Amino acid sequence: MSKSVEAPAQRGLPGRKAQAARNDELILAAARDVFLAEPKAPISAVAERAGVGISALYRRYPSKEDLLRTLCYDGLHRYNAEAEAALEDSNGWQGLVGFLERVVDADVHSLTTHLAGTFTPDDSILPAVMRAGELNEELVRRARESGRLRKEITTADLGLILESCAAITLPDPHRAAQLRRRVLALLLDGLTGSGDLPGPPPAPNEFAHRWQPGNR
Repeated sequence: MSKSVEAPAQRGLPGRKAQAARNDELILAAARDVFLAEPKAPISAVAERAGVGISALYRRYPSKEDLLRTLCYDGLHRYNAEAEAALEDSNGWQGLVGFLERVVDADVHSLTTHLAGTFTPDDSILPAVMRAGELNEELVRRARESGRLRKEITTADLGLILESCAAITLPDPHRAAQLRRRVLALLLDGLTGSGDLPGPPPAPNEFAHRWQPGNR
């Protein structure tokens, strides 16, 4: 059996808090697996997969909506963290490429494609949403200034690219990750192409309707 690795968030915590942190990580990992496979699965399936009692789960997440909301919000925070890291690259094009590769590898957008409309977003996410928009604008601006990114590309196109990669699912997660990277490489070639693109880019908030509960 492989030795478990203590997460950074657990280090230095007293016993009960460390256990709570471990349980939370187990619950979120299990919730991701369960709800990406079946968004309508009961919350008891998450507790079973995580190996924790249902009471321990409910102490942390009083409802399935709370758990779904946390999953998606964590995904957005991961997205923003990767975008922040990309802006540290002095090469605007390489920064954008590295960002897209890391987000695809983290499979952030599977949360969007599978869980949009399964819970009610609240105002707590607005600062992160606005920050994501700012980061996207800066990434695209710098990539365009590098001379590599075609002028027709907008920030909304990034979402289409990432969701296209997330749509690739297979029973073998390693193979799915390989194919996502393959498709991303093809799409990246398209970002440096020339010629007119058919149709206008996505309009601002064109896909926002899917986050309304019941629009699945």
